[in-house]
Amino acid sequence: MSDVPSRDAAGCFNQWEGHPRSLAAGCGEALSGADGTMPRMDLAHPLDGLDAVPWASSSHAYGSAEDVPDLLRALTGTDAAAASEALSELYGSVLHQGTVYAASAEAVPFLARIAAAGHRTADVLGLLGGMAESEDEYGVAPGGVRAAVVAQLELLLPLLANAESDVRRTVAWAVSHTRDGGTVLPALEIRWAEETEPAVRAEVLAGIARLDPQRGAAEAVSVLDPSQPAVVRLAALFACLDSGAPWSDSLHATMLSLLPADSSRSDFDLERGEPLAAVVEALLGRDHGPAREAAFALVDAALRDSRAEVRAEGAWAADRACMLSRSAPQQLVESLRAAAVDDKAVVDMASLLARLGRAAEPAADALAPLAGRNLDREDDHADRALAALVLVAPEQAAPLLAAGLGHRPRALDAATGLWDAESAAFPFDRELLEAVRSRLSQPAALSGNEPWQLTSLLAGWGAEAAAALPELCAAIPHIPDQATRALASVAADCAPADRDTAVTALRAAAQRDVLPAAKALYDLTGEPAPLLRCLEQELGRGGRDPRDAARTAAVLGSRGAALAPLLREALGDPGKDTTPALDTDTALAEALWRVTGDPEPVVAVLASVFDRAAQSQWARWSVVRAARATALLGPAGRPLTARLEEALSDPVQAPAVVLALVAVADPAALDHAALASAVLASAEWDADPAGACVALEALGGAALNGDHLRRLEVLADGDARVVRSGVENRIIRQDEAFRGRARALLATFRNAATS
Repeated sequence: MSDVPSRDAAGCFNQWEGHPRSLAAGCGEALSGADGTMPRMDLAHPLDGLDAVPWASSSHAYGSAEDVPDLLRALTGTDAAAASEALSELYGSVLHQGTVYAASAEAVPFLARIAAAGHRTADVLGLLGGMAESEDEYGVAPGGVRAAVVAQLELLLPLLANAESDVRRTVAWAVSHTRDGGTVLPALEIRWAEETEPAVRAEVLAGIARLDPQRGAAEAVSVLDPSQPAVVRLAALFACLDSGAPWSDSLHATMLSLLPADSSRSDFDLERGEPLAAVVEALLGRDHGPAREAAFALVDAALRDSRAEVRAEGAWAADRACMLSRSAPQQLVESLRAAAVDDKAVVDMASLLARLGRAAEPAADALAPLAGRNLDREDDHADRALAALVLVAPEQAAPLLAAGLGHRPRALDAATGLWDAESAAFPFDRELLEAVRSRLSQPAALSGNEPWQLTSLLAGWGAEAAAALPELCAAIPHIPDQATRALASVAADCAPADRDTAVTALRAAAQRDVLPAAKALYDLTGEPAPLLRCLEQELGRGGRDPRDAARTAAVLGSRGAALAPLLREALGDPGKDTTPALDTDTALAEALWRVTGDPEPVVAVLASVFDRAAQSQWARWSVVRAARATALLGPAGRPLTARLEEALSDPVQAPAVVLALVAVADPAALDHAALASAVLASAEWDADPAGACVALEALGGAALNGDHLRRLEVLADGDARVVRSGVENRIIRQDEAFRGRARALLATFRNAATS
């Protein structure tokens, strides 16, 4: 919980009738802090002892917690604006984006007394509940903050009988996150028996289910009836789902009867902010056929509903399903097509259809009318539809993109392969080629990403775009990086005369010390001299990030030996452990290896990178890049074996580390089965699935036992997506690419085992 919840201000601490004596400690009775040593005090003075805490030596998200006392005082003051600001500050410091700290535990006893004394009770309870819920702990003993809240239960539980319904609702949610079922569950059950306010009953039931799923499901059965308030029925449905109870026709009917369900959701349960999507996710998480069919049936019914708001919730649920399940696109594409009843619906689902790509081709006819609208002017909705059509049915989209070029930036972005490495080049289309040439003929008028977008299209077409060589040559002075890169790609397989045209233009630009032109010229002709001269100037300038220059120098191999002194001079401060510093040194080390072949200085640089990265929690991917560079050394990198082994336990780093170990270590010293397990775990945890495929290929089938093959089979053929995180627009395509590679590896390993 990273933001202050929008709840009304507090009620009072004076309604305890009906509770056992153990849950109704009065305002003068003993109160204990997180360590059990808090002295007796009257709640009329909730901040007694505040200055006795060494706040300056405690810490929160922004360092020293010396500001916490003033924030706590503001909460108890009469200035409402100051109190609101203090609450916001506390959310930012002691519960920063869901993370808790040592100062969080120190603040808990005072916050509990502030809430009990009637100062912004519901709001403060929300903060306490977020602390108890957190599992992201920094600089504090595991579970320490939750234990501090548990220590205040004697003070918090009586608030379940508070006169204010918002207080009762919030405290039910908060105390259920303490996980202290023995103490909290009886109090919630008493509240459940007495409570009449629907929103409070829903939160109490959710709390019971959180502490005891089976008990929650048993209570839920009695309130699934249609006569019950929707908010209670939704909580009951989730209680049944969380208990693992079989999904029944009754639960299916209940979920559909609650639609649209958005207004019935709990504002505390952020992960279930879209109730239908949350139910679908839970069912898919069971990962078996009947549960998947039940999830898809819910989505289908919602997408085919006559009410627009229900179809919208169905589209959200379809989105969630497709991001989690490999079979969802095929199962739901016709339902999505049926839901595209008007332009708004098309716009709302365009991004999902785009992510599905070719799998959504049956819905292309729903996109096309809007995609072809107003091609001669800006139209954001039409642009969104065309962007989806570009990925769903590119041949159908090409003439529309050609006609609208200059007015359809989203669609052009989708067509140019800037999304990810798994994107194929956009199919060649002559009309589109002519439209690109027309735009490129005025390079000074291009805006935004257009230079990259247009030249990327041409580069993807290769020799088919040879007609655009004059425009690319003329554009070099205006957009040298983009134009020269495209020239090299287009001219590589062109007719000799066209190739000569490109070479002449690149050579002229290289003579003006345009580094991208020199690189493109080298790619086309192998001429090293212009590139060497440009790199010498680039590396000799100093003060700039030399990574790009180092990567370019590396392609020269031994032809770039003269650059070695400059590459060494560009190495950074050995005391810096920032990501840019580490990655720059890795790039320079790789370049040195490729141009000199001398392992000694390269090993020293990479050893320094590994050592510095070990001191930084943000350097995991820097270790990956250093490991990939180490793999290039082969046996010459053997001195780095121990450092590689130290990084093997991190799932993010494991694939690159295994790849490096296979290349540099003594084969007899490697436990290949353990390495295979580490690589498979990386894929299973969605740490580096693509890297896992590369590492498995390097290990070979002999390293995999029967259990390994079974795990690989689940990764390759299971319904649950392996890639689940990253840039949203890339997840599905990256997972499909991973599945293809995993299936190929599985077939190779099995064939080798039987041959």
